Amino acid sequence: MDTIQLAQRGYSPITAPLKSARKVEYDVIARITSRLTSAMKAKDFNKLIHALHENRTLWRKFAMDVAHPDNLLPDELRARLIYLSEFTEQHTRKVISREAAATPLVEVNTAILRGLK
Repeated sequence: MDTIQLAQRGYSPITAPLKSARKVEYDVIARITSRLTSAMKAKDFNKLIHALHENRTLWRKFAMDVAHPDNLLPDELRARLIYLSEFTEQHTRKVISREAAATPLVEVNTAILRGLK
């Protein structure tokens, strides 16, 4: 491909619209929540462990993001999200040790999804 063709491709209209950050967050949370729900319904503990790991990783990233001083979210919302991250961490441990069900984790994610819509 020559330089002119590369330039034409680079400046041609985008065929697919770009997703907003909010939409990307929504899609990730929805996908992980679906995996948690699917594993719970299938009563597949190995599958649940993988979904729990993804969910825990997601919430850790949320906590790191909202704790950053440059985060523009209101302080009260940031505090609530950090609390939910801590809850997710603690409850995930209970689920892994088979002391609790994963249902509250799905409920937290579902509430966040409603908020993002």
